Amino acid sequence: MSEPSPAPGTPVTDGAIASADRGPGDDRFARLTHFGGFDWASTEHQFVAVDPRGQIALSLRFANDAQGWAVFREKVAVLPCLGVAIETCCGPAVERLVDAGLAVYPMNPKAAERYRDRKAPSGAKDDALDAWSFADALRTDGHGWRPLLAQDPLTTELRLLCRDEVKLIEQRTALVNQLRAALCEYYPAALDAFDDWTSEGPWRFVLAFPDPQALAAAGKRKWEKFLHAHKLYRPQTADKRMAAFAGALTFASPNPAVTRAKSLLAVTLAKQLCLLESQLEEYRRRVVRLFTDHPDHDCFGSLPGAGAKIAPRLLAELGANRAVFGTAEALQNYAGTSPVTRQSGRSRVVVLRRACNKALRATVHLWADHSRRACVWAEAYYQKKRADGMNHTAALRCLGQRWVKILWKMWQTRKPYDEALHTRNQTAHGSWVIRLLPNAPAPTA
Repeated sequence: MSEPSPAPGTPVTDGAIASADRGPGDDRFARLTHFGGFDWASTEHQFVAVDPRGQIALSLRFANDAQGWAVFREKVAVLPCLGVAIETCCGPAVERLVDAGLAVYPMNPKAAERYRDRKAPSGAKDDALDAWSFADALRTDGHGWRPLLAQDPLTTELRLLCRDEVKLIEQRTALVNQLRAALCEYYPAALDAFDDWTSEGPWRFVLAFPDPQALAAAGKRKWEKFLHAHKLYRPQTADKRMAAFAGALTFASPNPAVTRAKSLLAVTLAKQLCLLESQLEEYRRRVVRLFTDHPDHDCFGSLPGAGAKIAPRLLAELGANRAVFGTAEALQNYAGTSPVTRQSGRSRVVVLRRACNKALRATVHLWADHSRRACVWAEAYYQKKRADGMNHTAALRCLGQRWVKILWKMWQTRKPYDEALHTRNQTAHGSWVIRLLPNAPAPTA
């Protein structure tokens, strides 16, 4: 099972909350009278509950349907105050557990595997064993875990839309790669004529002129008309494209069978891309509308380099519940920008943090890169890290680490980003980053 991304709440795992940084989950855990483990599946679920002494109070296997969940709610109703550990933090099972009023504690899959091994060193595995090991883990170690904290409906919808939009963009990338591969086999002129195949213009070109023969038969006048109609005509690229169109037959596939087969594939992919792009535009409109209506719009909209696409994704992943992240370090760990140190004796290794919110980590990476063009100190910080020997990705991760700390403070205070205020604060604290800037102000005493 792959490591899930958090929703509908925002759990923090893998050391994301320091021991001193507890939250509202502490009081709720202290009130628990029973501890449950939930092993979920697509057709049926296994549930085991234990009492404070570790004795099994309830073991239930039920179908994933309306009747099965009704039986589950009836059985657990006799347990006064129940917390449930589950090896995921999103999906229908989690939503139904939250809806039942239970305290839900998501588990990292790697941690879940270790708890399972602790109960069965022999390697034995079944659903009942999994559920029992999760329940007992919650009983013994749950005081240090954070429960899922529900988000408001506006934030939840924005989060789901942003994540689904990213998945659709990934599908678009896959289709574009398939289209380019098909064109390479029979229609190199189309690839030579256009550089950006993530835009709709080249797809429309394939639909209008599906093979080199159709392009050659159309003639120069129709070529120019197509470019103007789809707003693709540029004086700096017009001659190059016309030359590519004119020489379409020169380096086309010599095999008519290949041309017929691959042209059909190219047209099919182009139609899919056009339809997918229209749906992506609808996603963008809904994301913009929700982001505009969100109370934190001004805070996230002020972030340098975030723009109309990255800012909603950042807001969606952080959410609106400030109790989720008690410290900037918690958010940095959750975003995957802070490294993991492994030390034993004389050995000390610092590696990339992998147990994190992958969607947030990717978003912060993009934001850090874009911020370099909109913020002077961000570019200076990035260049300093590159000069120290870091590669591009590592330098952006360090920059993201610094940005996430700033973002956490803005998020907690609900204030937009103020470049002048940030500069004054960094100057007052003697930050070495400020000294990298041209005409840097002298540090205050």
